[in-house]
Amino acid sequence: MASLRSELPRDPETLQAMLIAREAEIERLRQIIKELQRHRFGRRAETLPEDQLLLALEEAEQVEAAGFAASEENAPATKAERIAKRRANRGALPTHLPRIETVVDVESDVCPCCSGRLHRIGEDVAERLDIVPAQFRVLVVRRPKYACRSCEGVVVQAPAPARLIEGGIPTEATVAQVLVSKYADHLPLYRQAQIYARQGVTLDRSTLADWVGRAAFLLRPVHERMLAMLKASPKLFADETTAPVLDPGRGRTKTGQLFAYARDDRPWGGADPPAVAYVYAPDRKGERPMAHLDGFSGILQVDGYGGYKALAGRTAVNLAFCWAHVRRRFYELAQTGPAPIADEALQRIAALYHVEAHIRGRTPEERRDARQQRSKPIIDALEPWLRQKLALISQKTKLAEAIRYALSRWAGLGLFLDDGHIELDNNIVERSIRPLALTRKNALFAGSDGGAEHWAVIASLVETAKLNGIDPQAYLTDIITRIVEGHPNSRIDELMPWAYPAKPTLSSVA
Repeated sequence: MASLRSELPRDPETLQAMLIAREAEIERLRQIIKELQRHRFGRRAETLPEDQLLLALEEAEQVEAAGFAASEENAPATKAERIAKRRANRGALPTHLPRIETVVDVESDVCPCCSGRLHRIGEDVAERLDIVPAQFRVLVVRRPKYACRSCEGVVVQAPAPARLIEGGIPTEATVAQVLVSKYADHLPLYRQAQIYARQGVTLDRSTLADWVGRAAFLLRPVHERMLAMLKASPKLFADETTAPVLDPGRGRTKTGQLFAYARDDRPWGGADPPAVAYVYAPDRKGERPMAHLDGFSGILQVDGYGGYKALAGRTAVNLAFCWAHVRRRFYELAQTGPAPIADEALQRIAALYHVEAHIRGRTPEERRDARQQRSKPIIDALEPWLRQKLALISQKTKLAEAIRYALSRWAGLGLFLDDGHIELDNNIVERSIRPLALTRKNALFAGSDGGAEHWAVIASLVETAKLNGIDPQAYLTDIITRIVEGHPNSRIDELMPWAYPAKPTLSSVA
């Protein structure tokens, strides 16, 4: 104790400064612990994820339906009323579905009153939605052989149709089904093999993996062309997410990265179709996005990842930063306890989003004018307010980090004020990242760097098809068939997802 006292400074001002610094460090560590606890045990997003909301609604609706069923047992009038209401509100089933009719007729056409003959005056028609489990069928291709009776050794036969899997059993539609199930419906191959086995078709998981690998190799030129077309756009979104990859040499997984580059001009009525291209990289080094976006010039809307700054420093790229990431840092502080400065920052940022909600879908000129009138005063007042608060708090706190995060990116955060093509945040590409996270959650990891590259290729085509309202199954079946049959590379633009006819919009039937 005596030695400890001897080490303490005798100057009261120095001692007070040390105590203040110690308290600030303790508060920072407390904030980190609270944030870790929230990430471990609480929600990680500012809003409840849509899928979780839907799960909660499903449970509530199931309980309500069970309650209705119980009440209807002893209340015939109530049951009849609900049946009539259900019939009135369910709509009509789509006309393209095949109809299988069953006639439920009376046993006798003799009048039960006078024993005369009954005559038909009409009918009631009721339609019910039926589902047939996935049905397998075998396509048999016969190729007759012909020989000449006069010429020895002459045998004539039509050439075999081209196949994706030469010598294999799947049609291109079967391979497309496997791809969509894996990358759109997030079903790992071993689960698909189990589903097929229930239908009496035994397909080994390794066989399905062979199909996926060959299809990914075939589709690489389409993916490369789509990325090239995106790089020709004047504005893109970029984001990245982890891609665990098996590392057999170390007996565990390594952390690769899936970079996402997206275009979506629909918020301001742009004519270019929406698209997203994923690119796998074994690490998160700054040269990765530089290589991916080689030749791109324009606006790149990103989060705070430093690799994009290196890209902007060496190329003709302007970085527009994301207000959602700024907001998230203040939100995390506000969630862990009383935080008046963070709360006020959230209110000021919310005012920016309120403006955006009113101008979504308008022309770039209208968006820019509205932002100059309504959003610019908010931005102009926010910067000095943040600097003022930063000067009043300890520089070691998480709040100071959040403020410095915003101020260090202030120029890029303000680009949206002068350009109506720029969004307020990076949420468009973040939504394109979610399907990757779902696939990762179900598959746990990719088997190799090559498998992760296949993931990027096929997921790019699947998600871009979905963005354009295209059925991924029909699209992949079509383009795989066309490539196998010799579609020329000079017309590869015809194979883009947005060049495929969109499926008709079907009305809801319930």
